[in-house]
Amino acid sequence: MGTATFVDIVLSIILPPLGVFLKFKFQVQFWICLLLTLFGYIPGIIYAIYVITKD
Repeated sequence: MGTATFVDIVLSIILPPLGVFLKFKFQVQFWICLLLTLFGYIPGIIYAIYVITKD
């Protein structure tokens, strides 16, 4: 895990769509994370951390 991934994870805990946006821009992963965050903060965090660490 590199420094960029660590920063993405920290940002994903604070604001989940931001961490996903920095890695994927406006791809499907960002929109899914945004919807999950709007429906509930915790599902957005879980999805964001999963997507970022999936590699």
